[in-house]
Amino acid sequence: MTRSRQNWAWAVAGVAFVALVGAAAFRATPGALIEPLRREFGWSTGTIGFAVSVNLLLFGLTAPFAAALMERFGVRRVVASALTLVAVGSGLTVFITSSWQLVLCWGVLVGLGTGSMALAFVATITGRWFVKHRGLVTGVLTAGGATGQLVFLPGVAALSESSGWRSASLLVSAAALAVVPLVLFLLREHPADLGVPPYGGTEVVPVPVPARGAARRAVGALTAAARTGPFWYLAAGFAICGATTNGLVGTHFIPAAHDHGMPTTTAAGLLALVGVFDIVGTVLSGWLTDRVDSRVLLAVYYALRGASLLVLPQLFHDSVHPSMLVFIVFYGLDWVATVPPTVALCREVFGASAPVVFGWVFASHQVGAAIAATAAGLTRDHFGDYAPTWYAAGVLSITAALLSMKVRARRGVAPELAPA
Repeated sequence: MTRSRQNWAWAVAGVAFVALVGAAAFRATPGALIEPLRREFGWSTGTIGFAVSVNLLLFGLTAPFAAALMERFGVRRVVASALTLVAVGSGLTVFITSSWQLVLCWGVLVGLGTGSMALAFVATITGRWFVKHRGLVTGVLTAGGATGQLVFLPGVAALSESSGWRSASLLVSAAALAVVPLVLFLLREHPADLGVPPYGGTEVVPVPVPARGAARRAVGALTAAARTGPFWYLAAGFAICGATTNGLVGTHFIPAAHDHGMPTTTAAGLLALVGVFDIVGTVLSGWLTDRVDSRVLLAVYYALRGASLLVLPQLFHDSVHPSMLVFIVFYGLDWVATVPPTVALCREVFGASAPVVFGWVFASHQVGAAIAATAAGLTRDHFGDYAPTWYAAGVLSITAALLSMKVRARRGVAPELAPA
């Protein structure tokens, strides 16, 4: 009985994975629907990109408060509420008639919902339930976001072409809502609730007293972390990570390929293929994080990403060439491989406050993504081409590699940030 209860950690990880897939369904939407929205409403790429930027920004800024709220009110309540908010925001888009309504639905509602399901959720689950294989589980859960993109992106693009973009929005809404009962009935808060230690641990960890003042705790963790150099190196590197993934490639790859004559459904298939290899890359990164210096891993990931982005503008054609497939495989392996080593470094430097601090590091990721989503759209509107953004992203990624090597844990930092 004890062994089966210990194995409940894997069941919790499985439910968390499915929840992350459901929340990630919206990530397939913006890139595939930019062209349909431009055709129907005549909005510019910059206008639509701004709605995506609001989403990405709130996604990030909500994360540290969500981590604190999970400690105060429980993971189950926060996650179920977040999925419901994603479903409502995506569903209401079918009624929009002006751009401010797109910002409200895509940006505010879905941004708040997905932000509460951000990577701080991953850090909370792995921190509570796992001692052994923590890096591997972090990689698997992080891959849940890519799996959501993989599962929904081709369907969203095809449904948008055949039945209109509103049908695609309703599909996303239904996917998020379908996961809510699973979360409410199967997700457990702490191993101690079952009387067992975390997986790989030897002692039952008492359930902590729910902390009051979630917002104050989140801000306090930021204030303390901001006094350390490692926080700023991690935050700057992760901001570049967000700019070069969610903000640029995730949002603008499909319209960029369409500019060169590639059908939207074909480009969506390529982006979904990124999700396939992202699963492999992120799980492998989690495995490596348990064995290799996380600073070295981050530096290698960012440097290789920068090199691939510098050659991307030459790879776009009206059909899929072998060179583009090589880029897709390579970029997919690197997509969010940065997450497990970044979580590990937060845990190493900031101790018990790592989930909340990582929430703020992830907020910087989304700030970078938000800036890139709008900047890339404005660049396309001004120059008629995305090429300058790819080159800038390549240089920034190489800069992130240099920043990663400067992260060092300092004695006394983790205890200073530990919760009372």
